[in-house]
Amino acid sequence: MKPILLRAALLTCLFSAPVAWSAPADVVAILDGYAIRQAEVGRALWQQPELGYLEADSSALLQRELREAGFRIEAGVAGMPTAFVASYGTRGNGPVIGLLAEMDALPGMAQAAEPVRMALPGQDAGQACGHNLFGAASVGAARAIAQWLKDSGSAGQVRVYGTPAEEGGSGKVYMAKAGLFDGVDVVLHWHPSAENSAAQGTSLANTSGKFRFHGRAAHAAIAPDHGRSALDGVEALNHMANLMREHVPEGTRVHYVISNGGAAPNVVPDFAEVYYYVRHTDPAVVRDVFERLHKAAEGAAMGTGTTVEFEQTGGVFSMLPNDTLGQVMQAALQQVGGVRYDAAEQTFAQRMQQTLEERPSLEAAMQLQPYRADMAGSASTDVGDVSWNAPTAGLSTATWVPGTPAHSWQAVAASGMSIGDKGALNAAKTMALAAVQLLQSPETVRKARQEFNTRRGTEFRYRPLLQRDTPPLDYRSKAAR
Repeated sequence: MKPILLRAALLTCLFSAPVAWSAPADVVAILDGYAIRQAEVGRALWQQPELGYLEADSSALLQRELREAGFRIEAGVAGMPTAFVASYGTRGNGPVIGLLAEMDALPGMAQAAEPVRMALPGQDAGQACGHNLFGAASVGAARAIAQWLKDSGSAGQVRVYGTPAEEGGSGKVYMAKAGLFDGVDVVLHWHPSAENSAAQGTSLANTSGKFRFHGRAAHAAIAPDHGRSALDGVEALNHMANLMREHVPEGTRVHYVISNGGAAPNVVPDFAEVYYYVRHTDPAVVRDVFERLHKAAEGAAMGTGTTVEFEQTGGVFSMLPNDTLGQVMQAALQQVGGVRYDAAEQTFAQRMQQTLEERPSLEAAMQLQPYRADMAGSASTDVGDVSWNAPTAGLSTATWVPGTPAHSWQAVAASGMSIGDKGALNAAKTMALAAVQLLQSPETVRKARQEFNTRRGTEFRYRPLLQRDTPPLDYRSKAAR
């Protein structure tokens, strides 16, 4: 795998070519006409945030918006009740353009749409990665593309992939394993951010899962000798994992959280669970380090008189960039531009920046970042597996106040108000314009496929890091026993 990634990096400039074209005004007008409704859809997902594989209402809403626009819906695909594929148009002699639509929220991130920390009583989850905007904007873009196909009489098809559980559940991997991206010529996606960028690059491959230790309960004061602490097993594993950090390849990331540590200090816990992530740019390194974790868990169980079992919850490839598509996305983003704040948004942003460690100028929301095709990302996404199955490109727009990190309460707040809405509308316009350009340019689509094939290499065979047959539909539920 590593030589493939190296070859991909070396090919950064091979397929680069300036892309210049005029924005079809009708596509922009369609999206301006849908802007209020798109914001309402995004706000509905924000007001009722749903965790991975539990996005029943969110998925249903996105499907309704597409069905009303004439899309054919296939729901519950790849063994996931909230996953869907919505299609408009026929392939004919035209390309098939796929758009990704994420929707899941994060636990423990409830926050009001205010520039100060303000948790919401009775609510736990929050849209800390802006997936409410992600899903709404992808639907908006798809509706505009479909209208353009109808009005122009052009050949081609647009598909929306409703992709659940991006946050650690690897929903797109099951869709890739099911062959749902076979026959797709191009996949476009976007992500909420604090800046506007169409830069393309890699991400970190990732494997995640839960080690569950079983012991024997006993009274911790009267009869501790009769107990075997499952929590001791978890803590022994964590200690060995922390020692291992010195002896893993550079760039490896290991994170964990004790998701169940027992219920009361005076009871020796007979069950405990720890949830691990391992990341690296090279999937082979991820496989190796996680195998070492498995051995450490076995040792921890032996040393504490407990037993251990493992459930893999996720596993994703690193991104395979496509500069040909990136250039098209960059040209579309230049047509659309950045996000302009009104007076109320300026006040909101200024107050929020007082809570941030980094405080770049608010003008950054209006600016476009320079285009690059060799960005080295530090996050993981199941879009990575899509990118190894079909030519893929993405972008980000300023849905958050400049300086806002992802997975923060500040991201939740901005994702639920007009700053997020404006950034999402720009994302929808950019993707729609890029898709229309590709629908009109079969040569560009062929060039993107050529680059894709070259970067993957002729010997590549897709073997997912995620080695389980069925999705962990309960991975966001309380620790199972």
